[in-house]
Amino acid sequence: MELWDAYDENFNLIEGIALTRGEKIDDGVFHLVCDIIVRHADGDYLIMQRDARKHYGGMWEATAGGSALVGESPLQCAVRELFEETGIYAETLTEVGRVIDTECHSAYVEYLCITDCDKNSVKLQEGETSDFRWVNRETLLKMKKDELITDRMQLFIDELKG
Repeated sequence: MELWDAYDENFNLIEGIALTRGEKIDDGVFHLVCDIIVRHADGDYLIMQRDARKHYGGMWEATAGGSALVGESPLQCAVRELFEETGIYAETLTEVGRVIDTECHSAYVEYLCITDCDKNSVKLQEGETSDFRWVNRETLLKMKKDELITDRMQLFIDELKG
């Protein structure tokens, strides 16, 4: 059972409410989700292919990320999720934006990670990801909606804005 803290639409923690993954979330209440886009020092972006057994299986996403666990700050969540899904460890992440999704009851905190890691050192997370690629800006921007999800990050990264 995965437990989450509850937040309001202004990203304030709501004391005394614990949310459980898979259970209904009341209107006006949100769980915290962190997304991290990874840009290599050479300018390429990391994209990860979702495991075929997951929702949107087989599609590519331009972010690593997931839900914050009870007691985790947005940064702690982002560092954990980045490492779990890619094997990349980075304590220094730059927050680039925040978005509320009322339909999904999600409060997204978006981060940018710039790394000079060995591009072949990316590790896949069993049950989460099945492949990865490093792509340049032009390739990322040309990916179609039916192959790339989480294009929300393009709202926040200046060089990716249309």
